[in-house]
Amino acid sequence: MAGSSLVRRAIVLGLLIAVGAFAIDMYIPGFAAIARDLKTQPGTVELSMTSFFVALALGQVIYGPISDAVGRKPPIYVGLVIFVIASIGAAFAPSIGVLIVARFFQGAGAAATAVIPMAVIRDEYTGPDAARLLSLAMVALSVSPILAPVFGGLLVQYTSWRLIFVVLILICLAVMVMVWRLLPETLPVGQRVGARPFQIFATYGRLLSSRVFILPVLIAGFGQSVLFSFIAGSPFVFVTLHHVPPTIFGILFALHAITIIGISQFNAPMMRWFGTRRLIGGGAFGMAVAAVLLAVLVFSGMKALWPFVLLTLTLFFCLGLLAAPAFLTAMEPFGAIAGAAAAIGVGLEFTLSSVTTALMGFTADGTARPMTGFIAVVACASFATWVVFVKTTSPLKPIS
Repeated sequence: MAGSSLVRRAIVLGLLIAVGAFAIDMYIPGFAAIARDLKTQPGTVELSMTSFFVALALGQVIYGPISDAVGRKPPIYVGLVIFVIASIGAAFAPSIGVLIVARFFQGAGAAATAVIPMAVIRDEYTGPDAARLLSLAMVALSVSPILAPVFGGLLVQYTSWRLIFVVLILICLAVMVMVWRLLPETLPVGQRVGARPFQIFATYGRLLSSRVFILPVLIAGFGQSVLFSFIAGSPFVFVTLHHVPPTIFGILFALHAITIIGISQFNAPMMRWFGTRRLIGGGAFGMAVAAVLLAVLVFSGMKALWPFVLLTLTLFFCLGLLAAPAFLTAMEPFGAIAGAAAAIGVGLEFTLSSVTTALMGFTADGTARPMTGFIAVVACASFATWVVFVKTTSPLKPIS
């Protein structure tokens, strides 16, 4: 693929993935305002994020194999339409219960945008080349975590949190036009597979029983749980505990996004220089060390904010080294069923993240201890899984 075409493809895929990311990043500065407006507790508002994550996980299990059967683009359109309808419901939600339900369906729509771009990448690339396209897509995706929290904070501070969903609808419609005009179908009719229930279950059974697939997925999934634990818990820690204004919180959140996206741009050359497995292991080890140190300081009664920010930035730096390489390692041998592989892989990642954020919500005690404690647990689990992966598997050649 020519350089200009590669960049164009990366922009479309990045902005497509960013639909779900915008629904997260623009939303989190409004937690406190939503709690006040709907007369509920911040911990209950966190459940609206959890319901979004749960639907992301469940929806991908459906979209992935369907895209293997009918092509990549039709399920994308279905997901975007569901997202728009759910966003309208969220904008007019009269209670926290309705908002939680609307966010669930919003996540169900966003699931298509989370899983199918991964299958599109695997349709055409493997190894460092796939990492290069994914890294370029991350640049386009970076529009969300860099700008969305700041913009969301401004909307909350000067207008209403409900306008966030109006903006999300406009973004979704714009992305739908881009997909229609700029994204070709990457799965030819002759390469499509059946999507009958028995075939789907058989495919998923094959994937779940493969250590070369499931272990890298768990490495990335535990790493993503670190990310989403921070996303769900940081508004409370920064805004409520440390009284950081929403706009400043948006800037801090953007700084974390810049860190993970910036280091990910070097994934492809570092996979060639150090080897994919060493790169993943180094990131997982550094993430575990930083997470344990953060938890120890918080549980010891640390009050200062700057060590917290420094260590969470370190977590994001290390996560940027392992997340995409681990997921692409899992996908690489399964080109013939890339949609199903992406679905089960991303679905498991979001399931782990959903469970972690739900436990954080249920164990909230008015401190940063639940967030940092769970971050330490999942970071150490990521590194432990990498150790098992290296000891029990050998690299496989791609199966196309």
